[in-house]
Amino acid sequence: MKFVSWNVNGLRACVNKGFLDYFTEVDADIFCMQEVKLQAGQIDLPLEGYHQYWNYALKKGYSGTAVFTKIEPLSVTYGVGDMPEEAEGRILTLEFERFYLVNVYTPNSKRDLSRLPYRLEWEDDMRVYLNQLDAIKPVILCGDLNVAHEEIDLKNAKSNRGNSGFTMEERGKMTVLLESGFVDTYRHFHPTQEDAYTWWSYMSKVRERNIGWRIDYFIASNQLVPQLKSATIHPHVLGSDHCPIVLEIND
Repeated sequence: MKFVSWNVNGLRACVNKGFLDYFTEVDADIFCMQEVKLQAGQIDLPLEGYHQYWNYALKKGYSGTAVFTKIEPLSVTYGVGDMPEEAEGRILTLEFERFYLVNVYTPNSKRDLSRLPYRLEWEDDMRVYLNQLDAIKPVILCGDLNVAHEEIDLKNAKSNRGNSGFTMEERGKMTVLLESGFVDTYRHFHPTQEDAYTWWSYMSKVRERNIGWRIDYFIASNQLVPQLKSATIHPHVLGSDHCPIVLEIND
């Protein structure tokens, strides 16, 4: 089974930059997106064979998540309880027979870290939620998690230490999540791979020189480890400031 996750940074713009070519080529069973940045009725994607699920943000042109899946889920949940992120369309949970899929666009703590306290509360709430699901059946968490976990996960670790997405607090929350029963699937297969990034600034020549961050993830329950087949990054795919990531598991 093949999963793809991609922060498209505006799906309408991404469609104009080759999204459908990649979508057809990769032929995912489940394709997850973050930052779709649209509302219902603003795009028509007649993708034969796929069920489409959207969690739109109330604010126009902002945030939002979507999942296209060949396999019809048993249930779909938008947001988590009373978490205010529902208004920002940041969480989509699909329940399948053998696992839960949680597609997430984690809030950025902002350049001045003004949203860091809120972000840390989000991390705690998400960990509780994921562990609750994991107690029922295995979980696959994917999306733009807005954190480079270790120094190997970004190009300039020293100069970015303490910056949004690379604070000790954010990195520590990722560590706690993994220690609670989950695995970073890319590092499971590529523990020492350097220069493997999923996001690059739009500043001139940054992507060409591969000065990036790995902030997009497939995180899986430890109980799924025996079924993991591969985890890869597709940096050659353009259309967004992020690139797609791919997880394959044995059926």
